[in-house]
Amino acid sequence: EICKVWSGASRYIHRQLLQKRAVEIGAGTFALVSVHTSVEEGKVLPVERPVFIVSKPVRTFYNLECDETKIPDQTPVVHLDFEEIAADTHFRREIVEQCIHETLLCFAGALRDNKEVEFSFK
Repeated sequence: EICKVWSGASRYIHRQLLQKRAVEIGAGTFALVSVHTSVEEGKVLPVERPVFIVSKPVRTFYNLECDETKIPDQTPVVHLDFEEIAADTHFRREIVEQCIHETLLCFAGALRDNKEVEFSFK
């Protein structure tokens, strides 16, 4: 059930990124940033890359060193829409919200304990 909720959250985030919106989830923000990649014969191609930017309070509290990535000023930032995710996953809104918050707390505890954490989205 936890995986179903996070799959629903992942789909929501993906839809927002496709609409050029960033999504703040408490521990950080998913966004698209412009980067340049080298292609044949030294040509450079601008592309948008999805990133997760850890929030400043989380970085400070856990003394994390992260690359400084900035979301473009023109990018609107939205929060997770628990109602929409609930409708997509067929769970009650309260269950979705609680699951996401508890998973983020678990993630934060792993950071606190200096554990390797892999958190993947489809």
